[in-house]
Amino acid sequence: MSASGSTPRRTPGRTGLALGLSAYLMWGGFPLYFPLLAPAGSVEIIAHRVVWSLVVCAVLLTATRGWGPFVAAVRHRRTLALLSLGAALIAVNWLVYVYAVLSDQVVDASLGYFLNPLVTVLLAVFVLGERVRPVQWVALGFGALAVVVIVIGVARLPWVALTLATSFGLYGLIKNRVGRTVNALAGLGVETAVLFPLALAYLVWLQATGTGHFTGYGSWHAVALMCAGVLTATPLLLFSGAARRLPLRTIGMLQYLTPMLQFILGLVVFHEQMPAARWAGFALVWVALVILTVDGLRTSRLDLLAQRAANGARIEDSPALDRTTGNVPPIDTSTGITTGDGPGPAVGPSVRR
Repeated sequence: MSASGSTPRRTPGRTGLALGLSAYLMWGGFPLYFPLLAPAGSVEIIAHRVVWSLVVCAVLLTATRGWGPFVAAVRHRRTLALLSLGAALIAVNWLVYVYAVLSDQVVDASLGYFLNPLVTVLLAVFVLGERVRPVQWVALGFGALAVVVIVIGVARLPWVALTLATSFGLYGLIKNRVGRTVNALAGLGVETAVLFPLALAYLVWLQATGTGHFTGYGSWHAVALMCAGVLTATPLLLFSGAARRLPLRTIGMLQYLTPMLQFILGLVVFHEQMPAARWAGFALVWVALVILTVDGLRTSRLDLLAQRAANGARIEDSPALDRTTGNVPPIDTSTGITTGDGPGPAVGPSVRR
């Protein structure tokens, strides 16, 4: 309680943390939801997810008067092409993820999302031409060694994990390219609109041939299939709200909640096997992530200090600043960019599962 006896309002940081935790916990809990949709298979579930997601997006775009960015994205050829490619990648990601859950490979799915930050670094090097610090190469080495250990120990390629990591990494790269001009809701709307005709045609074909599962299994089963759309859009919007309120370094730490929760569910709830080789592989991946996280936090702090020093040096030259107090614009603690100088953090590799 405040001194006046009223309840203090939550700060943007606390609100952002609550939104981010909610988003990542929802994503992590998806393995508990998809088995409830049986006997529907993975392809049918994804088709329902696409169809009902578009319905949810249409309602939200209408409620928020957000059709402008949606229409602008559709009319811009390059943006539409990128979002269409993103739609194909996220469809593959969704399909493999649901298949993994329904085939008792939740632990492999969690490995894919643990590997995702390492794939993102590789894409930054080979696609964007960014320089990688030696410490990051060490982390990548641990990640590669982890895959080798699992392949040799289990005698099979962890294709579920590799497909999820690669598809989501590429999807994140595309979202990073368009995220500055297309907001999260409009982007999801365009992606689901691209997939909608194929998804709807597949569902109609299933019902026409008597092999669909939308009807004949009770009203609650039909509602559960429809809720796939709500459960797709809700965590994305929660994450979008968190990304506007939290530093990227905090978002980066929160992203590990999802695969960790999936990993725990795979072991405790679904009782999946974890031979010694898989434990060793996961341990190597976790070492790689610790290295990346510590290096990222250190680099972020150094960039922040450098930016603050640069802003301080410009105080006397800026008529817009208060020369009495020396106030400077607030700085994003993850990027060192003053707020208002550019777009916020792009919605990228930690979203949509």
